[in-house]
Formats: sequence, structure tokens, C-alpha cells
Amino acid sequence: MMANQSSKIVTVFGGSGFLGRHVVRALAKRGYRVRIAVRRPELAGFMQPQGGVGQIFPVQANLRHDWSIERAIEGADAVVNLVGILYETSKQSFESVHKDGAEAIAKATAKAGLKNLVQISAIGADLESGSDYARTKAEGEKAVQAAVPEAVIVRPSLLIGPDDDFFNKFAEMSRFSPALPLIGGGETKFQPAFVGDVAEVIARAVDGELEAGQTYELGGPEEKSFKELLEIMLSETQRKRLLLPMPFGIAKALAWWTEMLPSPVLTCDQVTLLKTDNVVSDAAKSAGRTFEGLGIKAQSVEAVVGSYLWSYRPAGQYEANRAR
Repeated sequence: MMANQSSKIVTVFGGSGFLGRHVVRALAKRGYRVRIAVRRPELAGFMQPQGGVGQIFPVQANLRHDWSIERAIEGADAVVNLVGILYETSKQSFESVHKDGAEAIAKATAKAGLKNLVQISAIGADLESGSDYARTKAEGEKAVQAAVPEAVIVRPSLLIGPDDDFFNKFAEMSRFSPALPLIGGGETKFQPAFVGDVAEVIARAVDGELEAGQTYELGGPEEKSFKELLEIMLSETQRKRLLLPMPFGIAKALAWWTEMLPSPVLTCDQVTLLKTDNVVSDAAKSAGRTFEGLGIKAQSVEAVVGSYLWSYRPAGQYEANRAR
């Protein structure tokens, strides 16, 4: 534990989620005391063994109630907002989570007299986007910067790692479906970023190593098309499936139907997102606000996915020696 940080408290909103677990671990290793601010803290107790006794502690916070946000931030030295959703439900909308929630946290941070705020957004955030997800991410950024001009914005590309929402979803689909859809022909480009690498950048931002008031874009070492990512997944799971090109129009019609399910496989908004490449901008590269600019050697897709996609092989890990 670093002595200069052992008494500092970081409040992490959404700290029990996919990215949050890695962020909390990175902060705990640095010696910070971490408050995990979530709606149901009794479900976040599994995070406590990632730190020393009393170092990690869940607290209750609801983004709809300013008083609960202020209580979660009270006495903290830094704040991280990881809260986000991939699709809307009857209880949660992009507007309420990405914009209103981010704004509420930023205003509470400013009210507490803090300037060390890290806001997690996404590559593709754009006030003019036709995607509600991307548009509200940008609106959240704008609200955060208005309340806390020194806030650091972190925009990752597609997050990958154990429990990710991309490779696991399509690997699960490949267990039962003879074909997988290549939406828009599978040409959309991504720069998948390992969740642990992104967590390291967030921890460095809390440390004060990133430039205040700036936006960082985090993408892996290689651009991969949607089709290439599915091919990697099929290679790792040792399954042969037909990759079926699907025009955006047909994909949107299918998405409209799946949106009726409790956990939709695809949404109309996600189809809209797939019309635009999800890669690091030239502006971020030239300014050095990337993994490379921070001196971090980001892990490749191939180096990451093999550690967890083996579980989807027909015979699990024992399938490794069979011919593909």
C-alpha cells in the first residue's frame, strides 16, 4: 500500500460492474480506500476481498436522488463515474443515466469542492449522432465539463475481457445458432480495448497523471472489423458457423422485434451505432491522449480472449488439442 495514498478515499459510482471491478482493483493496489457507490450495496460485498480489511466498502447511492450522491461523495478525495447502460428499459433511459446521472454526480462533486473527477464516456460520443446512446454520452460529457472543468473524460472503444458483453454474447449464440449475423456486411471497424488496460488509465487519472480537463480515447493496438472479431471468436471457440451478411435495414427490423425481450440481443440504436466506425480519432492520436501517448502497451484481442472463450468450446478447455 502506498503511504501517500492510504488515507485517500475514492468514490466509484458503478464500481461493481464489468469495468468497475477492474477499476476498484487498480485503485486498491495503489492504496486508495474505495467507496463503491451502487443502488444495492448488499450485492457488491463480493468486491471487498480485492483490498485489505476495510479498504473497499460499498455504499448506497441512487442517481435520481441528489442527497444520496452527495452522501456517497462526502469526505472523498476523488470521484469516478462508470455508470452506463447498453440499452434502455422501462426503468432506465439513456437520457436519465448518461446525461442526467452524469450531471448530478458532477454537480455534487463541484459542491463538495472537488476537482478530481473521472467521467467514463465512449468513442463515438457525438451531440449530433443519430444514436441515442452516443448522443447522450456526449451530453453527459458536456454537463460534466460545465460543472467540473478539470474533469478528465475517458472514451474507450469496445471493452473486452472476462464477462464482456461482446465476445461472450456471440460465443453463446454460436452454441445454438448455425449462423451469425454480419450487420451491415460486418465492415464496421473497432479497436477493442482490454478492460484492465482501461482501468489502469482511470487509476492514473485519479493519481493526477492525466491532463486535467482533457478527453482521452482508448483503443487497442489494432483495428478489427466486426467480421474479423467474429472470426477470432469462432477460432477460439473452435466452432464452424456461417457468417451471414445482413443489411442494416433487415438488422433494424430484427432489432425492433428483439427489443421486446427482457435482455435484447440487438437494439435499433445499436444498429445505428454500427453504421459508424468505433476507432480512436486522429485528433486524440496527435495530442497523445491515447494508450500509446500514456506509455501503455495495450493488449491485443488475441492476447486477451483466449483466457475465457475456451469455456465455449464443445469440450471446454480439453478441446485445445483437437483439429480445428
